[in-house]
Amino acid sequence: MMLLEMAATAMGDRVAVGPSGSGITCDDLMGRAAGLAGRLRASRSERLLLCGEPGAVLPVSLFGAAWGGAAYVPVNYRLGDDDLRALAERASPALAVADSDGAARLAGVDGLEIVERDGLLADPSGGAETADPGDWPADPDATAVLLYTSGTSGPPKAAVLRHRHLVSYVFSTVEFASAGPDEAHIMAVPPYHVASVAAQLSQVYSGRRIVPLAKFDPEAWIDLVRDEDVTHAMLVPTMLARIVDALDRRGETLETVRFVSYGGGKSHRTVVERALEVFPAAGFSHAYGLTETSSTVCVMGPDDHRRWAASDDPDERARLSSAGRPLPGVEVSVRSPDGTTAGTGTAGEIWVRGEQVAGEYADGGSQLNEDGWFCTRDSGHLDEAGYLWVHGRNDDIIIRGGENMSPGEIEDALLTHPAVVDAAAFGVPSREWGEEVAVCVVARSPIPTADDLRELVRARLRSSRVPARIEFVDDLPYNDTGKLLRRELRSRHAADPGSQVD
Repeated sequence: MMLLEMAATAMGDRVAVGPSGSGITCDDLMGRAAGLAGRLRASRSERLLLCGEPGAVLPVSLFGAAWGGAAYVPVNYRLGDDDLRALAERASPALAVADSDGAARLAGVDGLEIVERDGLLADPSGGAETADPGDWPADPDATAVLLYTSGTSGPPKAAVLRHRHLVSYVFSTVEFASAGPDEAHIMAVPPYHVASVAAQLSQVYSGRRIVPLAKFDPEAWIDLVRDEDVTHAMLVPTMLARIVDALDRRGETLETVRFVSYGGGKSHRTVVERALEVFPAAGFSHAYGLTETSSTVCVMGPDDHRRWAASDDPDERARLSSAGRPLPGVEVSVRSPDGTTAGTGTAGEIWVRGEQVAGEYADGGSQLNEDGWFCTRDSGHLDEAGYLWVHGRNDDIIIRGGENMSPGEIEDALLTHPAVVDAAAFGVPSREWGEEVAVCVVARSPIPTADDLRELVRARLRSSRVPARIEFVDDLPYNDTGKLLRRELRSRHAADPGSQVD
């Protein structure tokens, strides 16, 4: 609430969210948050559950929950009914804000008081007494946000982000009131992604107008950017790739966009290089972070993007696939299995530490070690210049004949081929080696042969990394937050051991 109070005091008349001529100003946002806070207190709800697409209701709900002393809990509205209701049951007692479809799906869940989002925006207090200015909770250790992470097995875990974690992130990455009055940020990431929470706080604190896009579609995204003179964007890599393709089809570029941040999944160098061309005025920033770290912990900024894209050195140009370097106040360590620090260029487990790092789950408690370090369970390495390279989840590591292999390094090698658009490497069972390397490749014409790709991997890496199986596919499975669903590929190929296209 301190962030919103500062914004309303200094930029009260500036539009915080919505169209430039008719959106909600910072003063309006303050007033609506006060009304919602009063409703939450009257209902005695411990949480505010949000079920629906991006819109003006997001910052009203986020700040209203903070003012009312309730945790903000955006849930994945794309889940099936049973899974969605199970999350709602875990969040109750709660005030649930939903669109009409979500309200019908959540009806009957014990402990939920449901209000439709349009009604909430029209009357945030719902007839309750509006909260008084300045009477919001001031405990930095209170729970601000609960985000359900998408695990590969078992029910999702509820990551706990406390007020101090989120405020620390904003203070370390955003300059107060730094945005010009003409600046606007298009918000297309789902509300239940940590990037949405971070973006709402960052844009309000900087004074940059939020332009929500209810449902991502590359054509709709481009049109909204043009209609609203959007200057800033945050995307997951799959969104960026689809936008670049759409701009290429239209033969267009976007000159109004000044800054593009992307992250949340593996980015491909060829997409980034093309994006630099179709967003000619934009500075690019690649962000690596996790829900448990309050969003970004490493960044590769605009200067690095331009420098590496213009380099004639293949190793320097390859840095476009890195995650950049740690933010101020964040420490990153890559460790070997025995817990010792891995050498430069040596793969290991990524650990992070800093004021913004929460590393806590509602049911599992804090996962920080005695020195405050959090294990990300991601594999990666640091190069000689301190750039972090993220290889993927530790669960994705391929173990062939006792040798650990990162799928990321195999994919990076394949993506140096000019015809390879996307690639996914994974392990499949092998009687001789325990696991063999398999890859699925998306390629453009002229499509290379499997042997061409094997020789490429052999030349850039070593023979043990050469894929035993190669399949050319039309696309790869990603979830809606840009994560590659490698387990789906493993399952399919394990069930069909003869799957191979040469």
